Amino acid sequence: MHSYVAHSGLVSETVQARAYQLQAVDDALAGSMLLILPTAAGKTAVAWLSIVERLERKGGWALVIAPTVALSNQHLENAMPVLSDVSELRPISLSGQQTASKRPELWQSSRLVFATPQVVRNDVRKGVLSLSDCSILVVDEAHHCTGDHAMAEVAEMYISQSDDPLILATTASPGSRREQVQEICSRLGIQKIHMRTKDDPAIAEFLSELDVEEVEVEVPGEIIELAEPFRIWQEGIVDRERRNGRYVMPGAINQAGLSNAMERAQAAIVRGDTSGFRSSSQIATAMRLHHLINHLLCQGIGASRHFLSRMEEEEEKSKSSRDFLRDVRVRGLHSKLNGMVEIHSKVGAVRRLVRERIRRDEESRVIVFANYRDTVEALEGALSDLEGIRAIQFIGQSRRSGSGGLTAKQQISRLSDFRDGGANVLVATSVGEEGLDIPSADLVIFYEPVSSEIRTIQRRGRTGRRRQGEVVVLVAGGTRDERAKESAKRKEEFMHKAARRVARELPGSPHKDLSNLERFTVSAQGAVCSAAEFVLETRERHRSELSGADTTPAKDPKGTSKVELPPGNFRPAGQTGLDQF
Repeated sequence: MHSYVAHSGLVSETVQARAYQLQAVDDALAGSMLLILPTAAGKTAVAWLSIVERLERKGGWALVIAPTVALSNQHLENAMPVLSDVSELRPISLSGQQTASKRPELWQSSRLVFATPQVVRNDVRKGVLSLSDCSILVVDEAHHCTGDHAMAEVAEMYISQSDDPLILATTASPGSRREQVQEICSRLGIQKIHMRTKDDPAIAEFLSELDVEEVEVEVPGEIIELAEPFRIWQEGIVDRERRNGRYVMPGAINQAGLSNAMERAQAAIVRGDTSGFRSSSQIATAMRLHHLINHLLCQGIGASRHFLSRMEEEEEKSKSSRDFLRDVRVRGLHSKLNGMVEIHSKVGAVRRLVRERIRRDEESRVIVFANYRDTVEALEGALSDLEGIRAIQFIGQSRRSGSGGLTAKQQISRLSDFRDGGANVLVATSVGEEGLDIPSADLVIFYEPVSSEIRTIQRRGRTGRRRQGEVVVLVAGGTRDERAKESAKRKEEFMHKAARRVARELPGSPHKDLSNLERFTVSAQGAVCSAAEFVLETRERHRSELSGADTTPAKDPKGTSKVELPPGNFRPAGQTGLDQF
């Protein structure tokens, strides 16, 4: 029997009581906080509870920003059944879809606004929106708050305009570098980090089991042969640029190395070195070759064909781009691809995995993630002839020549179709990685590994939310896939370490007395207790579970109990070598 959180701002029995969420709410209301929880652990519930309490205490209005229109609209949809006083709050979702002339009135009409950061930033700059009386700002998917991203800029605007700012920033993946986490905290005025991992006993009982399987596929020899002339071409360019001192990264050619080389070429031009112009043109060609080679080896025939067709259809092409497309090797490849059927092993693996899953359970939902729209289009076509498979694309809103994006309305419609069973396979680009709440997605396929730990965690979190889920990562042997896989693993290992290091440097400390939960109660089977009592009881239960798990004293190999070492035998803090005893 579930326990539920009760508050004047909540509809009865809509928010399940979880002690770790209530602790996070208590902490969030005490000062601006970065909340790091695994995907599907209920970051959104923490936001709802924090919002209703803050509005009751301070009045004013609440703002929730999310990186995409689809996610912002989804937050609004999910919040409506939870909030008890919808008529007074009048929740709305705002984006660029509403005309600038109508937005001032809309801003004034609601006490709970879900919005994209771009529209908030633009309206503040124009003077049609003030954040001075905003009581709480919730920043969803806070790992975006770096550089010139609008989410970070909105937070800075809010801090500068409000006399009593309170920010709740949420993410499952803050980044693996200490500097990245520091920047997020700095831009958002974060005072403390509240973090729990999937191994925390308080949270583990609410997460479904997740199996992750890596499937290595062999790249067909025919595709390797197609890619070989372009690999040789690219190596020739990079060898010349190594001699010129422009390409300096060791090891296999990669995008980071090419980007660094381009920066060096541009710097040479600024210095007046005219050789930088030729280097810049050659490196640009090497970058195009890099994408083409990776499309062939890691994506397949269909994706490569779409890639070249899109390049040809782009209205504005640079001279180097036109020269690239006119090259006899490129024209010859395009001609061959137009006459070929799909032979890449990855496409066959996706067809097999999807077919087996749907045959096993026709109610299953499957998400296939791919890095490129070209691949998404090719995969949708490859799945279309399978019995019982209803596949749809889910891509971003931006429009490119030859590749139209989806409007926000179309995105919402497709998510609804997928959730309701009109479609059972969603083939998505990165736009589908964040925030999608699709309870029945029980299989996620990575068409390729991604080197970003943030994207890996976000993708993985699209399954196993309500029942056991499965993740399959396809790896093309001997390609960049192998390097990307290892890179993501290393970065994920560093992520929690980085967050803990930054947490120790922040000025705020955890709020421990649970006094911010005074207006919350927890009910179950007619019995009611305070939220603080519920949290303390859960803490004690887990403490006893941990202490009773293994009471056997440690033994040495001879079977005798180990003797505790006296304090003098411990290494002093800060000691770096034996010479420092």
